[in-house]
Amino acid sequence: MLKKILVVDDEKDIVDIIKYNLERENEFEVLTASNGKQAIEAAGTNPDLILLDIMMPELNGFEVCKILKSNPGTSDVPVIFLTAKENEIDEILGLEIGADDYITKPISPRKVIARIKSVIRRSGNEIEIASKLERNVKFGNLEIDSESHTVKINNKEIFFPKKEFQLLHVLISNRGRVYSRDNLLKLIWGENIYVVDRTVDVHVAKVREKLGDYSEYIETIKGFGYRFKDKK
Repeated sequence: MLKKILVVDDEKDIVDIIKYNLERENEFEVLTASNGKQAIEAAGTNPDLILLDIMMPELNGFEVCKILKSNPGTSDVPVIFLTAKENEIDEILGLEIGADDYITKPISPRKVIARIKSVIRRSGNEIEIASKLERNVKFGNLEIDSESHTVKINNKEIFFPKKEFQLLHVLISNRGRVYSRDNLLKLIWGENIYVVDRTVDVHVAKVREKLGDYSEYIETIKGFGYRFKDKK
């Protein structure tokens, strides 16, 4: 089955180049959008990956990504940012709001295709990793179901975007085990992507904020990483 790729950029020439080269692979179905509003609408067609330009009128790529990651229907769709900016702060920000990779212009079609395949392959690996964890985790009144991708506290469902859910799932399934930031980066973001340690810290902070009284169980091990501690 062809993988559905949504390409979003306000520069038609770039969209046409990427679309042409992806379709030549005979592995992809390509949808296109030229602005953020169109991208949000097209994301409802369940693409396998979104290639998203940052600098666009009306809604920029960061704003679009935040909207998609806050919507349970699109939060799991991998996003690769495409931009002319080479500022590292932009890269960190992009990855912290849920993007899976980042490509700077001018683009190389071969590089774009390779990165798309890598992210899609990594998404498959995430399923394999999840299959090795507890499917249903119950810790007091905190419940996680990896199949339905839900987290409940006191029977109230709390939405966790993909990366935050994966982070919590890994930690709570291995209570008492200490994970270094590097281990968490490789497990959740993958091997071949540049992500700084601070990205893990930001995601842990977001998870803690949503866990309420259970936030204290995610323990910081100074100079090393994190663990979900067992009840005392």
